[in-house]
Amino acid sequence: MTERPSLAEIEAARDKTVPDVIAPGLKVLFCGFNPGLYSGATGHHFSRPGNRFWPTLQRSGFTPRQLAPAEERELLDFELGITNIVERSTARASELDDAELRAGGARLIRKLRRFKPRVLAVLGVTAFRVAFGDPKAKVGPQTDTLAGTEVWVLPNPSGLNAHYQIDDLVREYRALRHAVNRVN
Repeated sequence: MTERPSLAEIEAARDKTVPDVIAPGLKVLFCGFNPGLYSGATGHHFSRPGNRFWPTLQRSGFTPRQLAPAEERELLDFELGITNIVERSTARASELDDAELRAGGARLIRKLRRFKPRVLAVLGVTAFRVAFGDPKAKVGPQTDTLAGTEVWVLPNPSGLNAHYQIDDLVREYRALRHAVNRVN
């Protein structure tokens, strides 16, 4: 779907999944909490108008131009990908309980073992803390790896995350990009 979904289509997207953008050996696998209903309706990650993921990727230097959600597969050309801790779409992340987040964390570890990205970038500290049992995790690089993969926690790019403005997001995402490029 490339047009804006109707309200009925958005509501009907409850519990739908959005396919991963993933391949072996990525530099960075970005990982959201779970798709929102808008993304469930469109079938594309971070597709709700106002979500700051795509402009943040471009402004932080991960992509040379701002991709549209429907162009998400082009991320693979830059050795980047997208997945989620929980696969089903919901209206709010608060609809996910701790058990579902922990089960999603276990599923994500299996993906890491299979695809072996260099870095997993979890977009949101709250979900990371629950999914991986690390209540003291903070934004930035983590001391422990998951399945041998370096882990960063980045701020959630949702427009609802008032703690981080776009310039703050860009600064945090750029720090990850610089760290990944130093390893090359």
